[in-house]
Amino acid sequence: MPRPTVTQLVYGSATVFLSTLAMLLLSQTETGIGVAVIALAGLGLGLLVAMTVPMPGVSRVVRRGGTASPGAPAPLHSVPGPDAGFAPPGTTPNRRTTGSRPGGHFH
Repeated sequence: MPRPTVTQLVYGSATVFLSTLAMLLLSQTETGIGVAVIALAGLGLGLLVAMTVPMPGVSRVVRRGGTASPGAPAPLHSVPGPDAGFAPPGTTPNRRTTGSRPGGHFH
């Protein structure tokens, strides 16, 4: 497990202090249990903030498959146009001729 960075420690500590102070002032609690609950909530928030601060040198980009560089464009593939007829393999596609209707009837 990597050690926390200075940034993570500072952000986490500041979050614990400020969030605990804000919750204590806003709740106006005077009981020991209330203060303990608020202190635990502040510690939890500080831990959450410290863990979400990005670590230097760690990329959050997930690369799946391929060896292309991240800036490289995707390869181009031939896509049939809207007038291309589709037929089972081994047969000739039925293409429309000029002036024909979809049913094969001429004007």
